[in-house]
Amino acid sequence: MARKGVKLPVESSEDRAGLGPRRAALRLLNAVTGEGMLLSDARAAAMLAQLPPEGRARAQRLAQETLRNLSRADEWLGPRLRKAPPLGVLNALRLGAVEIGRGEAAHGVVNALVALVAEGKRTEGFRGLANAVLRALAKEGPEGWAGLPGPVLPDWLREPLVESWGEAAVEAMEAAQLAGAPLDLSAKGDPGELAQALGGELLPTGTVRLDAGVQVTALPGYQEGAFWVQDAAAALPALVLDAQRGERVLDLCAAPGGKTLQMAARGAEVTALDISAPRLERLRDNLARTGLPARVAQGDALEFGEGGWDAILLDAPCSATGTIRRHPDLPVARDGAEIPGLLDLQEAMIDHALSLLRPGGRLVFATCSLLPEEGEEQVEAARERHPGLTVEPPEAPGLDPAWRVESGLRTRPDHWADLGGMDGFFVTRLRKPGA
Repeated sequence: MARKGVKLPVESSEDRAGLGPRRAALRLLNAVTGEGMLLSDARAAAMLAQLPPEGRARAQRLAQETLRNLSRADEWLGPRLRKAPPLGVLNALRLGAVEIGRGEAAHGVVNALVALVAEGKRTEGFRGLANAVLRALAKEGPEGWAGLPGPVLPDWLREPLVESWGEAAVEAMEAAQLAGAPLDLSAKGDPGELAQALGGELLPTGTVRLDAGVQVTALPGYQEGAFWVQDAAAALPALVLDAQRGERVLDLCAAPGGKTLQMAARGAEVTALDISAPRLERLRDNLARTGLPARVAQGDALEFGEGGWDAILLDAPCSATGTIRRHPDLPVARDGAEIPGLLDLQEAMIDHALSLLRPGGRLVFATCSLLPEEGEEQVEAARERHPGLTVEPPEAPGLDPAWRVESGLRTRPDHWADLGGMDGFFVTRLRKPGA
């Protein structure tokens, strides 16, 4: 019984119907598919701001699940649509298809999505269509969903990936994208002890892996700075750089700071540079929480002129196609048009980073891309521009021989499938000629 004078929260009829989270999820879907917005955009957070924490989590989950299953939902809807309805209606149908397919109570799903279609001035005329289509899906239920082919990546990404890695590998990547990503942690101290303390799995490279959905801030050791969140593949560039105690190391494009923390934990004198002030605040917060020292500087990497570094880590801006397990919105929101500009930027950043190294210094160049032109081909071109530049075989504990390529390491979402997968990365270690 409630104490006198204590006002308990009242659950509205909209909350009970699930309209709030579904409405927010539909807005996210419309912005991603219609405007190219990424779910990491500040606008996405604004669309969720009015919901309570559990509602925000549900809306994000609904949007992500629908994006992961977009082609599968369209396959189910196609025979029931004589022509494509407006995007807002189509996304409502997609959202309903995914919910029905995964076994949500069909009556509630149909009523909620039809109500949302009826809310819009441009979509209210499609209320009857939405009702008829979703009720037809509800009759088939999860069994109909299970009989559909698995989701596939959009052509702009799938075609070059098949050309580079083969059909079987791409199908495995698509399965990894559908499965999503677990929670990976890098330890400030002994990773084995952290894994034991958290009940996690210690991966061969030293990352501690937990199940997805864990509240990070509630984990033992978080407030004390015992770890930070970092995908196992994202931890490889700093491992390959192998920063030594007392070395002067520059982390270009450093935010949100996982690699800076790795190198600082090894005793290197790290300068972390990034152009984004908000992202640097996250880096500073992580440094403060872990108690690790690093110099933080805001600025454009191409305009940074301080030289003489022993080592530089350049995790360059890229298409981020290797992160599709975590960001199912990316293949939908993007179409590859930005890649030529990114290639030019990567080339310029490699050249500038080499100019900042002392003679004999080393540069680790990395991208979270699955496209060879953002990895292997960049290294080949850099060696042509810089005679005497050498590729050093990457060495670090736990490296899988399957990742090794002539110019470094290549990881993909389908690697470590029995352990829960990993992001796609290219990593190379280059040595500048000189003493």
